[in-house]
Amino acid sequence: MEPRLLPSLVEDFIKHLGAQSKSQFTIIAYKKDLEQFVGYLTTQEKTDIREVKKDDIDGFIRKLLTDNYTKKSASRKLNSIRTFFRYLKSEGIIDQNPSLDIAHPKYVQTPPRILSKLEYRALRDLAKDDDRTYALIEILLQTGIKIGELAELHLEDVQTNELHISPYGKNLERQVPLNKAAKKGIDDYLKIREPVKDTHLFVTRTGKPLLIRNIRQIIDRCFREVGIENATVNDLRNTFIAHQLLNGASLEYIAKVVGHRRLSSTERFLNLVREEAERKEKLGQL
Repeated sequence: MEPRLLPSLVEDFIKHLGAQSKSQFTIIAYKKDLEQFVGYLTTQEKTDIREVKKDDIDGFIRKLLTDNYTKKSASRKLNSIRTFFRYLKSEGIIDQNPSLDIAHPKYVQTPPRILSKLEYRALRDLAKDDDRTYALIEILLQTGIKIGELAELHLEDVQTNELHISPYGKNLERQVPLNKAAKKGIDDYLKIREPVKDTHLFVTRTGKPLLIRNIRQIIDRCFREVGIENATVNDLRNTFIAHQLLNGASLEYIAKVVGHRRLSSTERFLNLVREEAERKEKLGQL
């Protein structure tokens, strides 16, 4: 029987993901996880997928933890392996999926970081000195979209009172309401935006699209300058969700706006919001 070599199967799987219009970020993450897994199997002298058993996958996960990977990282890599094996089974390359018998490493999920009013006001005040930075922060804070969705916005996506968000990763295509603050931030930026051919909403000084890493660098610099610690760009999205809940928006509405496929993704913010409300009540602020 002709061997089914792991590297070529990983390559086929990556092409399959591309054909499904998965985001480049998702594809790269899968590729790195699976190449690492194949590298481990090579050290075990296994190159044919049909030789890979439950113990090999279990050994890989144990080695990750021994090598000081976090349990969360190891769990994510196991998800990548499971998806890979599910694809192989659907293609008739293997009969059984050995990864299903492996338990995820248990870890405590840290609660989402929510910026306080003082923090996000300081962030907005700092950004007012630069129209592009201010527009970036206003959109993230006022719409809850992902950084990847922000980087992929085009001029035609800015509508009168809405943003059109194209499919990105697991998030759905949708229309996101623009409040006055976000709309003003965009309008002010468009007045000074470089007159270039590229249709991306946010461009560099030389007229090239502003990439995810560029946006992250800009926001991280703002965090540092106003002294906001242990925060990431995604925490602006978290802050939007939490404040929507505090203001009485329904879970269904928020999930639709931010593109959550599962309501449970939105529900995990409820406890945080309840704790915040209880804290304010104790302080007599409600």
